[in-house]
Amino acid sequence: MEQLRNQKMAQEPEELEEIQQHGPLPVEQLQASGIASLDIKKLKDSGLCTVESVAYSPRKDLLQIKGISEAKVDKIVEAGMLLLYMALPSFFPMHLLCLTASKLVPLGFTSASQLHAQRLEIIQITSGSRELDKILEGGIETGSITEIYGEFRSGKTQLCHTLCVTCQLPLDQGGGEGKAMYIDAEGTFRPQRLLHIAERFGLNGADVLENVAYARAYNTDHQSRLLLEAASMMVETRYCLFSVACHLAFALYCGSQSQ
Repeated sequence: MEQLRNQKMAQEPEELEEIQQHGPLPVEQLQASGIASLDIKKLKDSGLCTVESVAYSPRKDLLQIKGISEAKVDKIVEAGMLLLYMALPSFFPMHLLCLTASKLVPLGFTSASQLHAQRLEIIQITSGSRELDKILEGGIETGSITEIYGEFRSGKTQLCHTLCVTCQLPLDQGGGEGKAMYIDAEGTFRPQRLLHIAERFGLNGADVLENVAYARAYNTDHQSRLLLEAASMMVETRYCLFSVACHLAFALYCGSQSQ
C-alpha cells in the first residue's frame, strides 16, 4: 500500500485532474498497465468498455471470457483497481480502502453527511412538466434507472421524446448538457416530435436530432447486441439519457456522465 501511495503522489497534478474530470475510465487505459491490446479487445467484445466495469465484475464472469486465463484475470483486475485508486481524490480517507492491490476500491463506511453532499450534486433532468417535476422532486434523477409504465396512449412515448430534448439543455435550465440514446422496440420513435419539442425549448432542431443516437431493436437478441454497442459509445461521448422502449414500459437510465 505504501508503494501505491507513493506512486499516486508522484503523479503530475494535471494528469490526476484529467482522470477525475472525464468520469469512467476507458478500458484502453489498462494497456498502460501491461494488459495486451488483444485482451482489451476481448473485454470490449464482452461489453466491458470501462475500467470500472472490469474492476467490479465478478471473477467468475471474467473467467468465462474466451482467451482470458486465471492469471490474466488477476492481472487485469489488479491493474483496473490500481487505475481506480490513482483516480481517487487526494483527500480520500485511506482507512476506507482494503489493504491488497486487488481491492483498492472504497468499500467501507462513510458518514451520512458525506453521502448527503454527494446526493446534492446529483443532476435532475426536467420532464418538461412542472407538476410532474414536483412529484419527482426536481425531475428524472441521473445515475439511476427510472421505469415508466402505463396503458396505451398514456404519454410514455411522448415523455421519452421530451427527455431526449431536455437532457440537452444547460444545467441551469433543468438539463444535463449531454446527448441521448434511444433503443426502440416498438417502432414508435418519430424525429419530427423532437423538432417540435426543440422549438418549444428554444433549441436548434438540427443540433437536437444530431445529439440523439437511435437504433431499432427487432428482437431480444438484437437488443442485447445493441446494449453492448451502447456501452462502447457511452464511454466515448457524454450521454446523459439512455431510453429503452418496449411495448408496455420504458426503462430510462440517466447518467450525469458517460457511465
